[in-house]
Amino acid sequence: MTGQLVAFPTGKTIADAAEAFLGRDMAPTTRRSYAQTMNRLAAEHGALFLETLDGPTLDAFVSAAWGTCGPATWNRHVATLRSFTAYARRRGWLTGAPASVLERRTEPVDRTKAIAASSLDRLFRREDVAIREKCLWRLLYETAARAEEVLGAHVADLDLDNKRLRVRRKGGDSDWLHFQSGSARLLPRLIGGRESGPLFLTDRRPAPARVSAAADLCPTTGRGRLSYERSAYLFKRSSLKVSKTGWTLHQLRHSALTHLAEAGVNLPLLMAKSGHQNLRSLQRYARPGAEAVAAMTAAHDPARRRR
Repeated sequence: MTGQLVAFPTGKTIADAAEAFLGRDMAPTTRRSYAQTMNRLAAEHGALFLETLDGPTLDAFVSAAWGTCGPATWNRHVATLRSFTAYARRRGWLTGAPASVLERRTEPVDRTKAIAASSLDRLFRREDVAIREKCLWRLLYETAARAEEVLGAHVADLDLDNKRLRVRRKGGDSDWLHFQSGSARLLPRLIGGRESGPLFLTDRRPAPARVSAAADLCPTTGRGRLSYERSAYLFKRSSLKVSKTGWTLHQLRHSALTHLAEAGVNLPLLMAKSGHQNLRSLQRYARPGAEAVAAMTAAHDPARRRR
């Protein structure tokens, strides 16, 4: 009957398809990001057969769930749903393309995200910052990596002799992050005598009701892996002492790439350093910052007093 959902007794439900989608081999950080979208979709529409998921239903779901969020959050959920429906089509579970009605939102570019090198130096030199935080911040800046990639690393992934750390990139590929002397001096103090377990640990052991997966626990200390949320909170709180609004962990990556671009590093090398998959997404980071533009403007000011 027109206007009614048609059941497909032999087909997969949305919940089944979502579980299969999340169960594929992918980086843990990617899975956690996808799960935020898919768990909510399954909670609201999981019992429906997948073939009943049409464009208007999906559009209404996304608008109700994330319509008031910022463009970056909206686009992340839209990208996940597009990936999910494309996966379902490849498996033959879905014939239509319901996610095609979802439109990305324009993300305004913030040219002020790069932190001045002098400000970062003041932050890194503070004596009231714990060794764990100081090491994490330096490592993120020196590697220009995503915070999730570094937080997902293990002690066994560390190669101090060659100043590098093996991680799983956003798409799931293994790669080396290369760091500098600042991190190399701090990392031995961070890991102590540990030979395994997560590189960055929580302050305390998890409560019995919140036991982490074995891969997220240190066999020596019993403590769990430091979360992105906790790391972001601590960085924001500490940076408020040198910045009126505080900074985000992502700004360390942004700043590193901006400073390297200002130093003349070419785009292919920056792409290898950052793990970006295309130049277009890299270019918004690899452009001179406000301080470099101001210095250039002053240097070419014809009315500037000559000495």
